[in-house]
Amino acid sequence: MMRSLFSAVSGMRNHQTLMDVVGNNIANVNTVAFKSARVNFQDLISQTVRGASAPSNNLGGSNPVQVGLGVQLGSIDLLMAQGNLQATGRTTDMAIQGDGWFVLSDGASTPTISFTRDGNFDLAVPSTPGGDRALVHTTSGLQVLGYTSGVPVTADSNTPPQPITIPQTQNGVAVTGFNIAPNGVISLVLADGTSVSNFAQIALAKFPNDGGLERAGSNLFKPTVNSGQAVYNGAAANGRGEVKAGFLEMSNVDLATQFTNMIIAQRGFQSNSRVITATDEILQDLVNIKR
Repeated sequence: MMRSLFSAVSGMRNHQTLMDVVGNNIANVNTVAFKSARVNFQDLISQTVRGASAPSNNLGGSNPVQVGLGVQLGSIDLLMAQGNLQATGRTTDMAIQGDGWFVLSDGASTPTISFTRDGNFDLAVPSTPGGDRALVHTTSGLQVLGYTSGVPVTADSNTPPQPITIPQTQNGVAVTGFNIAPNGVISLVLADGTSVSNFAQIALAKFPNDGGLERAGSNLFKPTVNSGQAVYNGAAANGRGEVKAGFLEMSNVDLATQFTNMIIAQRGFQSNSRVITATDEILQDLVNIKR
């Protein structure tokens, strides 16, 4: 009799986890480049009441008799589907159309590398007047990494690239702006009407298993032993997506799916609570046999 109580408790606990994940997905419905998650359950160990028996010449065999002992959390998976692209009109905003991750660094002597699909970038204030302006991730302040030589880059590498900086002058001429091609190549626009081609290139990283990445907050992800090592290259190279300047990738949360999962979580929780109520009533009847 007690087994049903503990099975129902495990069901309520894990359906609460499902509701937590659904709530987080809905909360981030308008978060730039947010990747939704899903919950998978798996059964707990089953108690074997009677084992299986083999068939004989005269009788057939019998299957094992087992009673399940509840449910447990199997996994919480990241859904890496592409989000819709939204036009912003800002040159420094970028979205990835396809596979790949922007590469960010904290600029330390031994840098910590982070990855994001959030292309909400901007130019930082120069450390010295008239100095170069670093391209940074506005949410975290981390530097955007890329290539400044041999552009465009087409060969994969396991070595992280370097921070990208935009100069205020080039060969004595003021830099008035820049353009970003689909392959991530940055071209400078000068005040005299000329341009500097192949000045730098945005780097993108790929992983053997994107689902193995770990959320780190601020729209950042960290690699894990199950994601594999990052492989770096320029955008639109070796299976990487194109960089779309002036766009941001929006959340891939599907509200219709989330509301459906909310109903499933609520009804699952209610059903398990009814099991507890019914088991309690049976125990009460058992106690009342002797009065």
